[in-house]
Amino acid sequence: MTVKRVGMVVHGGRPEAVTAADTVREWCAEHGIACKDVDVWADGGRHSARQEVAAAGDPDLVVTLGGDGTFLRGARLAAAADALVLGVDLGRVGFLTEVPMTEVRSALDAVYEGRLDVEERMLLTMRASRRLEVPADIEALMRYGRGPLLPPTSVRPDCETGGEWGVPLDVAALNDVVLEKLARDRQISVGVYISGRLLASYSADALLVATPTGSTAYSFAAGGSVVSPRAEVLVFTPVAPHMAFNRSVVAAPDEPVGMRILERSGRAAVSIDGQVRGVIGPGDWIGVYASPRKLRAVRLGPMDFYGRLRERMNLTDAPAAVADGTPAPLWPVSSPPPGDLAHLAMPGSPVAQP
Repeated sequence: MTVKRVGMVVHGGRPEAVTAADTVREWCAEHGIACKDVDVWADGGRHSARQEVAAAGDPDLVVTLGGDGTFLRGARLAAAADALVLGVDLGRVGFLTEVPMTEVRSALDAVYEGRLDVEERMLLTMRASRRLEVPADIEALMRYGRGPLLPPTSVRPDCETGGEWGVPLDVAALNDVVLEKLARDRQISVGVYISGRLLASYSADALLVATPTGSTAYSFAAGGSVVSPRAEVLVFTPVAPHMAFNRSVVAAPDEPVGMRILERSGRAAVSIDGQVRGVIGPGDWIGVYASPRKLRAVRLGPMDFYGRLRERMNLTDAPAAVADGTPAPLWPVSSPPPGDLAHLAMPGSPVAQP
């Protein structure tokens, strides 16, 4: 592909990320490519994704240097600019990043020479009964431990509200949209609707809607299902619900998940990919659904999601399963499976040539 402008999102608290950023700058200088740092927390101010990418000269490639949190910040920028995003792995439990720090230069060479695959990931967007705002009286509480707050969500410029439901917010969530309680001693009470039908009224610490990508993040920690990132579904998961039904519900991408704050509930924060973007109260609602936009992530080889799941979640085999016999065989995703399991390789799956 033709790379003209590179935007970098760097985890400035990690010396190795700073070193890797120097490598990216050197590579860009050698190839005559403009390179600009984009860091939403650099000056402690608030900037929307569109403002950030405009300040960076609308990059066509966003390179993130850090863990999954840094990748999420870069994904927000890439989605706004319809740019590719390349994640350099400096994290510990990440699923999103693509290449190790030692291979930054060779990865950039591969992108420059077109030796890459583009993987599309589902994004979430949302509508609400009103524009989201963070009240000044709780801003300090929200900021604690989170870094500077992002600005309130704006209305999508390509939408008009006349004759349509709710206010269309300029949101692109790669992981999840979360409704969470503000008061430690008071759960939120929320009516949850899927595809326009009431599922149940929940009293819980939080309620979240995740993408398949986000299924291994907060949703997983709350007991939600693990979903292949190649799928296109919405995963609704309650967090510590005060009711017997505590299961996740997997909905189709054209089945919006609506959440209305009930009359006697406390206020709730709306978080998008871990960043608080507003506070709503009784009578307010949000609707979460699949975005028409997709994140375009750079892949330089086959994505071994299930191998990474086993490794990052430290999955172990049941002792009874392997106590008296040979453990199940493991094989790299890039090599042919054992002969007796060859039938499991679906047509089109990446299998190395003998």
